[in-house]
Amino acid sequence: MQKVLTAEQMREVDRLTTEKYGIPSILLMENAAHAVARVITEKLGGSVKGKSVLILCGKGNNGGDGAALARILWTQGAKVDPYLIGSINETNGDAATNFRSLDSLGRSSLLLEEIKASDELFAAMAVVQKMVGRYEIIVDAMFGTGLKGRVNAPFDEIIAGFDELREVEIAPIFRLSIDIPSGLDSESAAPIGPIFRSDATVTFTAPKPANVLAPASWYNGLLEVVNIGSPQELINEQPSQFFLAESEDMKNWFVKTEFSNDSYKNKRGHARLIVGSESFSGAAVLAGDAAMRSGVGLVTVVTPKSSKDSVASRVLPEVMVCGVADTGGGAISEEAFDEIGELLSKADSIAIGCGLSQDEDTRAFVQKVIENRQQATIVDADALNLLSPFAGFAANGESQYPLILTPHEGEFMRLLGTDDKDAIWDRVVAVREFAVKNNVILVLKGERVLIGEPGGKVVVNPTGNSGLGKAGNGDTLTGILAGFVAQASALKIDIFETVIAAVYIAGMAGDIAEKKYGKRVMTASDVRECLVDVFEAFDS
Repeated sequence: MQKVLTAEQMREVDRLTTEKYGIPSILLMENAAHAVARVITEKLGGSVKGKSVLILCGKGNNGGDGAALARILWTQGAKVDPYLIGSINETNGDAATNFRSLDSLGRSSLLLEEIKASDELFAAMAVVQKMVGRYEIIVDAMFGTGLKGRVNAPFDEIIAGFDELREVEIAPIFRLSIDIPSGLDSESAAPIGPIFRSDATVTFTAPKPANVLAPASWYNGLLEVVNIGSPQELINEQPSQFFLAESEDMKNWFVKTEFSNDSYKNKRGHARLIVGSESFSGAAVLAGDAAMRSGVGLVTVVTPKSSKDSVASRVLPEVMVCGVADTGGGAISEEAFDEIGELLSKADSIAIGCGLSQDEDTRAFVQKVIENRQQATIVDADALNLLSPFAGFAANGESQYPLILTPHEGEFMRLLGTDDKDAIWDRVVAVREFAVKNNVILVLKGERVLIGEPGGKVVVNPTGNSGLGKAGNGDTLTGILAGFVAQASALKIDIFETVIAAVYIAGMAGDIAEKKYGKRVMTASDVRECLVDVFEAFDS
């Protein structure tokens, strides 16, 4: 996982890199520019020679990165037009050094344009808009991580102007931001005012909150985090408890759970899912099938007797189905707990909630399952609503076994006992506080899923897309979680690490489904089947 740092923490890392390790700040800026140049070269097919690049620079260090980038690309044969929105005399430090270097090259084919006043700005922008069709790349180096609040004139006009150009471009232009798209507050998920919409953002050393949290993350495009020379120990020493999941975490999890020559069903774990009702048997099928595809050894679906035949006839043949006492209305009754007590005790994971339906009898059953759990337990959908508000139910208790709650935002607000959306305005804080207070692992679904744990750590998941917002994908995620957690329990692997892996993999399967079928057509069953592609990528 990569630690997510605030602007202040990032400045501290930069300062210590220079003071403690003797790496000059001008070298860090040079390394940053070379890193961006490598990304641009890759986007342009391996060479920038003869390519046209427009670079918009502000007066601060972000602009200094842009100035250094202009020089580097020019030396590699690109046709570069750098614009400084301001005057060289208004710059200082490392940025000034790089702008003066560009200025000294003005006698050659590289010319730095200074836009010093609003009238000149608008005149220059009119020219740029006429010329913009001939650029392959537009680089945003106007603001870095220090911006607070809405951008002022003339930058707001520039950003808005380039946004409008998207609608009239004959050929698409690749837009790239250095560190963070201009117009974003690096520490906030909330956009304020005009923002430069990028196809890619290259950020340095560590991601910042606005790089990874929606809706600010929409403007970043593809995020690339590059090392420019700061030692990892300086990043590790920062007090942040906010992290970004990454593919390397998944590779490690797959190594830990790989199949050995003596692997067999009991060694891979047994997941038991208490799901479905007479009216919602499909939820049980989706969750059970997803669990079976997860790599787990055994899956048992526990469902009301009234829905057993419907579930058994549609679920994968490898999934066992157990019918238990129902309420007469098609939901699981409280008496069912006595029927399945021994069955539950032998499970490596329990998942409860998908399609259960809601009544007082089922509420009592859900409470008994959670209070008496003897393994990690995932709680989703109807079971979450039956436990709401969560403060009124001691589900955390004294159990040594993790409780994993998987609400979407509406369910989370019900768990909190509020209908005030301001309570979850800062989703990271809300997830952290709830997980710590209630001693649970919390998976807050939605765009950019957040996963919190009792120690205060919060991890943002970068995979997934809006096509996963359709019916059945929550059931599919629950099944994947149940299967992954059962494997982790059987193989003695950390449960929080496993929950992160399950969410990442489910989102990645959704991304593959989007590419294969498109958001409009993709279904939860498509996502489940795309697990095959995900596992092939990590097991190969």
